[in-house]
Amino acid sequence: MHFISEELENYVANHSENEPELLARLNKETHQKILQPRMLSGHFQGRVLSMLSKLIRPASILEIGTYTGYAALCLAEGLTENGTLDTIDNNEELFDFQKKYFDQSTWANQIHQHLGNALDIIPGLNKKFDLVFIDADKENYINYFEMIVPMMNKGGVILSDNVLWSGKILGDVKTNDKSTKILLEYNELLKKDTRVETVLLPIRDGLTVSRVL
Repeated sequence: MHFISEELENYVANHSENEPELLARLNKETHQKILQPRMLSGHFQGRVLSMLSKLIRPASILEIGTYTGYAALCLAEGLTENGTLDTIDNNEELFDFQKKYFDQSTWANQIHQHLGNALDIIPGLNKKFDLVFIDADKENYINYFEMIVPMMNKGGVILSDNVLWSGKILGDVKTNDKSTKILLEYNELLKKDTRVETVLLPIRDGLTVSRVL
């Protein structure tokens, strides 16, 4: 998942904005109590998400894949005064954990949690989005993208996480490795799709920024 040295990563983090205190506590508790804590966006990527959101100033954000809520809180930092963030996850066991931190945040009344299958939930949201963050099951990335593009406001931004997939996208793909195959197709789709313009950033495990035309 890491493509630069730990020393350089620490330098980058230390010369970026500090991690807010609430997020530092969420980060710590996730590592103490939750399985697969490496799924957390973390300090540096979190500050990148925050900065992008602040530049976009979205009135409506959609997050697919909540995990423990770290990225949602980073993205919420850029919301307009009456903006909303809808975040979807299918892990019932994490719902209360997420809510605990959402409720402690400035955006408690603006963040709406949804539990279940994102492909079933998204059509029912019935709104247009300015910013979307895709960070869920890789096998559905293309399905999420195709569903979301028509729901985006012009100039809206779609962020896609883990698109470098620990470097697996460069190696020989095993026959049963469906996630890597889909991510290869997804990366090609974002490059060629005339509805968006895309730049792939080698941040953490790969973060694609796609602007809807």
